[in-house]
Amino acid sequence: MKAVTFLLPLLSLSTSLASPTGDAEQVFLGIPGTSRAGLSSGEALHAVNEWLDDTKKAILKGKNNLEKWYHDGKQFIKQDELLYELVSLPSLDEHQLRVTEPDLCDTSVNQYSGYLDIADDKHLFFWFFESRNSPSTDPLVLWLNGGPGCSSSTGLLFELGPCSIANEGKNTTHNKHSWTASANMIFLDQPVNVGFSYADDGTTVNNSPVAGKDVFAFLELFLSRFPEYSKQPLHISGESYAGTYLPNIASVIWNANKQLDLVPTPGFRKLNLQSVMIGNGLTDPFVQMGSVADYACEGPYPVYKDPQGPECSALRTKIPTCQRLIKSCYSSNSRFSCVPAGLYCNSQLYGPLQQTGLNLYDVRKKCDRAKDGDLCYAQMNWIDTWMNDPKTKVALGVDPARKFASCNMEVNQAFLFQGDGMHNSATLLTELINGGVRLLIYAGNADAMCNYMGNERWLDVLPSSFQSEFVAAKPIPWVTAGTGALAGEVRSAGGKGFTAGNVTFVTVFEAGHMVPYDQPEAALDLFTRWISNTPLSFD
Repeated sequence: MKAVTFLLPLLSLSTSLASPTGDAEQVFLGIPGTSRAGLSSGEALHAVNEWLDDTKKAILKGKNNLEKWYHDGKQFIKQDELLYELVSLPSLDEHQLRVTEPDLCDTSVNQYSGYLDIADDKHLFFWFFESRNSPSTDPLVLWLNGGPGCSSSTGLLFELGPCSIANEGKNTTHNKHSWTASANMIFLDQPVNVGFSYADDGTTVNNSPVAGKDVFAFLELFLSRFPEYSKQPLHISGESYAGTYLPNIASVIWNANKQLDLVPTPGFRKLNLQSVMIGNGLTDPFVQMGSVADYACEGPYPVYKDPQGPECSALRTKIPTCQRLIKSCYSSNSRFSCVPAGLYCNSQLYGPLQQTGLNLYDVRKKCDRAKDGDLCYAQMNWIDTWMNDPKTKVALGVDPARKFASCNMEVNQAFLFQGDGMHNSATLLTELINGGVRLLIYAGNADAMCNYMGNERWLDVLPSSFQSEFVAAKPIPWVTAGTGALAGEVRSAGGKGFTAGNVTFVTVFEAGHMVPYDQPEAALDLFTRWISNTPLSFD
């Protein structure tokens, strides 16, 4: 039997583990068989010599690889023939930050990129852009893509960053709807082996709690080097599997802040966490998997035309078993319960949907692999082309010998076989919400992977001091401030109508899994009003 990789919200499966029907290969934002090798060492050295600017060449001349030195109170290091500023903290003795200053994408703002080094063997790549508006007062926002195993460069270059990939990856164009219009933004490739992030010994992080600790260490070091952003509000945001990542990261930040209140520790600072923003995420699988048939059969863009037909009936019969398995995972928190839940639910619920030939990230469209590639979006391959240009790598402080891939299926599989995606990450949010951290969940209504129905339903059952108010809240129109266009509906609790709310859900009309790509103007309106804490509707 031919091996098949299925398009699923968390993972990719072979036919032996998934639905036996269908012959087409699809993946969930992942590339099977991705090679991590880039240029040869000789080619890489040539690329550095060709593209490194003359000032940096002069500084590095005569210095050995991994040599460190001080200049003007800062420490520097030569690594892979490239120049970095080195940032460390005694309180984080297993972590350091390597920073360089690229001149790409948006040359009108200050930007930094480089690596968080963890215990000398794990290295997380980041790229930071200052706000186009007021860097000294605008908030700091961290953006993560999902997968798991997908680079934040997808969000940067395809959705909401200051430039958009263009011309089959030969160049980029200015994005007037970038979220950097009103925020300082960090795009972080995590966990290791995603995008330009890597592990020296091939180690792969396979669970969200560990990934959360690494992101916390990154933020501490970043704000140590750039303290001008430390007093400003911090918002953590992302989409898709970030619905699992972000509650874990927010929980680590929250608990570290509580610990610092009790025992102030030199070198550590409290992170000014204000909100968590998740777009079309996977957060409470029990509730969300239970919505798959409702969306596919009775949603605004039904996958099956007859809600009482055999396809819908068959899909509904799978849900009780799926939810029973997830409930067992919730009870045990054991991979021996969580892995079977993930395998069954994804194959039995999403496998049949995939066989329709639709793009399950946007069911308004067919997935034309011959034209758009395995991911249903040709721009994903364009991103790989641009990021693998040696000139781009050298500017970003990346070893030209390292190969970039938008998604890494080995990481995807590692999370799958840990059962990570079947845990209820929503439970981590209750304490934060009750403590004042605001929560925004938004979802495009054309996405079948992490559909808007399931996202709204898990908020209905999320315990918090705002739960009863949210349950009672009725959807009201969301109209963009700029054009006055009807962009969706909003339900909100907290704020008494004078703020964007403490627990808020937004349905985005005519948008799929990647809302900022499908509705860039509306997404920027939502983002700007949320971070400024102004009402999303004046109904």
